[in-house]
Amino acid sequence: MIYLLEDDAGIRKLIVYTLKSGGMEAEGFAAPSLFYEALKKATPELILLDIMLPEEDGLSVLARLRSTPETKDVPVIILTAKSSEFDKVIGLDSGADDYMTKPFGMMELLSRVKALLRRTRSTQEEGYRVGSLFVSPSHHTVEVGGTPVTLSLKEFKLLCLLLEKNGAVATRDEILTTIWGYSFDGESRTVDVHIRNLRQKLTEAGEYIETVKGIGYKIERK
Repeated sequence: MIYLLEDDAGIRKLIVYTLKSGGMEAEGFAAPSLFYEALKKATPELILLDIMLPEEDGLSVLARLRSTPETKDVPVIILTAKSSEFDKVIGLDSGADDYMTKPFGMMELLSRVKALLRRTRSTQEEGYRVGSLFVSPSHHTVEVGGTPVTLSLKEFKLLCLLLEKNGAVATRDEILTTIWGYSFDGESRTVDVHIRNLRQKLTEAGEYIETVKGIGYKIERK
């Protein structure tokens, strides 16, 4: 089931129709209060979230979702008319998994939803295991040799991105765009600093993160 929180009735009906035509179950809500009531009855597989809403703005709703155990790992795609780079960064930094700017095509939306669901479903059960490292995206947990490791949200997303690449190199620009939602024209130490911190926190498993000089980083999933 996919939940859509969108106050514009026309857009809401069109998106729900598109999702159902694509073989998915979907339900739309005009206000956060109605959305929260539905969450009490069932947890959706994915949430589409508008930013400009009555009662409460979408970023506040997102923060509430991420702080609630039942919904903290539910993938969220933000749908908004705000298109500035700053707005995108705020949305992604707040815990959104993807960001679409209105107006957007229904086929693109359907493609984004399917791609995010595939990524979520593929790792939901088993997670990632490399040597002594085990990462469960669905439970947001990391273990090294059976010992829990605490990571920041950015560090966790960075680790998952490297594991998702399955041995392929994640470039610095790709990491910045995916994790932070923007890229730099010049040299940036942001990625390098987070990689260093990640390696330190992973102790013995930190050595699994390989540096590809001048390009980026990778983890070989053997």
